Amino acid sequence: MTPSDRDAWATALDELAAQIHPVDRVATRIWFRFFPLRLAEAVAGTTDVATLERSLRLEGRYRLADQVDSSHWFLYGHRYWGAVKTDVARAEAEGAVPSTLVAAVRQVASQAASTVRADVSLLLGISAVAVMTRQQVGAAAFNRPAERVAGVPRLLKAPEAIVSTRQRNDTQGIFGVFRGERRRYSVWFDERRRDGRFPIVNQQHVTTAGAADTRAYEYNRGYSQSGPIPAQCRSGSCGTCWVGVLGGAEKLSEVERLEARRLQECGYLDDPAGTPFIRLACMARAAGNVTIVIPPWNGFVGKSPR
Repeated sequence: MTPSDRDAWATALDELAAQIHPVDRVATRIWFRFFPLRLAEAVAGTTDVATLERSLRLEGRYRLADQVDSSHWFLYGHRYWGAVKTDVARAEAEGAVPSTLVAAVRQVASQAASTVRADVSLLLGISAVAVMTRQQVGAAAFNRPAERVAGVPRLLKAPEAIVSTRQRNDTQGIFGVFRGERRRYSVWFDERRRDGRFPIVNQQHVTTAGAADTRAYEYNRGYSQSGPIPAQCRSGSCGTCWVGVLGGAEKLSEVERLEARRLQECGYLDDPAGTPFIRLACMARAAGNVTIVIPPWNGFVGKSPR
């Protein structure tokens, strides 16, 4: 893997974006930020992983090879993973080598769509994830029998219904218009669960609202901060509260200079001036319902060799 690989993938995702169904268009981009080539390159290029983890302050499950079959749970296309994975392995076994990454993704998506009888737009995102996963983890890890995660349901609504739900706000009731700053919304952090959300007051920071959720969460990774979103500082210094925004990005406050700088330093977003689908939750204030996904790790990948 080289910088040219990263450039090729950036170009491929740009070309595929309009053809990916809206339910997974942003989710696909988020997955590629959660498991970037830069991190895989840093790990593959060292014989002292422990030192790398300390230097990049890596916490959590950052190894894609350890979650080949579950890393993409927040994509609607996750339900088609078995078919997509089979077609990636089949194409490799048959020696089929498409000329470009886009052609490779389209080939896998087309074959898998025929198998599961679904629209190809619903499989393009998960197919891109599969091709990248195979590139990062290698054939042996990729082709292992799929792991089964008990008690983790997939997204159950139809794709159009999911897109519509992500755009809606909670009703404010008949007197809601008079409450001004006390309007209340929801931050959904796990669309698979009926209770996968916490309330947020209009213009409240996402981590502040999440901290009021006293339920126990695996996401905390040992931090003292309560709630589902890992955080250590609430001031943009630690970078641990980064999240992907699946829906409602336009209802969050604009990315300001400090957040933009921290996103770049951490390596979570190379171009913070672009579409803000990665945010630091402690810097983002909500003015409506927002749907997020919490990454399984955090660190300072921006410090890794380029």
